[in-house]
Amino acid sequence: MNNDVQRILTLQSKDIWVFGGAGYLGRAIVQLLNAAGANVLCVDLDDRAHSFTDTLQSKRVTPVTLNITDTIATREFIKRQIEERGAPHGLVILTTVATDKKLEEITAEDFDHVNHGALTSVFLLAREVGTAMANEGRGSIVLFSSMYGMVSPDPNAYREPMNKNPVEYGMGKAGIIQMTRYLAVHWAKQNVRCNCVSPGPFPNPSVQKLHPEFIERLAAKTPMGRIGVSHEISGAVAFLLSDASTYVTGHNLVVDGGWTIW
Repeated sequence: MNNDVQRILTLQSKDIWVFGGAGYLGRAIVQLLNAAGANVLCVDLDDRAHSFTDTLQSKRVTPVTLNITDTIATREFIKRQIEERGAPHGLVILTTVATDKKLEEITAEDFDHVNHGALTSVFLLAREVGTAMANEGRGSIVLFSSMYGMVSPDPNAYREPMNKNPVEYGMGKAGIIQMTRYLAVHWAKQNVRCNCVSPGPFPNPSVQKLHPEFIERLAAKTPMGRIGVSHEISGAVAFLLSDASTYVTGHNLVVDGGWTIW
């Protein structure tokens, strides 16, 4: 039994690629995967991944700079990495795009740009890597949706100077939930699972520091009476990547302190 438990819960020597790995939630995920023994490809914009992974001082975490909205560069990157590392055991995509504009201000160009980053780029990335996983007969993909892929933002929580969560963000996150279901069915017979995580209120530290009254309003919206802490997302992701979840696919795992249940 002890050997079975160890096998189910460990990520030892698994190769996992995390896109958006240097963001607030991404850092917690990469840190946990590293601690669990995985080899991690940490991908993010500019020099974020390099700056973050320098603090880890781990030979198992490799930083990469890439903008997944550049579909040609992304396709070439995936091809090169698979040639060097093989198809990964796990893929996590946290990247997102939004305008931060009010409903009346969003242009057609804004909307198309967000849809490309939030849906098209995620789909193409997941398809390329998922196909390589399917050829190996194994793999776990974790996409990221949001509570706002299921419910609308409450304007009372977003009083000035805060802008309520933009419409195109929620529409993109709703699309991620459906994409998860579709990919799960598409690759099920090849033993490639696809799930998504929907975080609730996880404002980054700068927002917490600058807007304490906003944080209080968010906390009051949850049955648990508090906002989320980044490690509470990383555990959910590790579960979906591990053999503890081998019969879980097409699922939207909501981690929101109960936000969406009342």
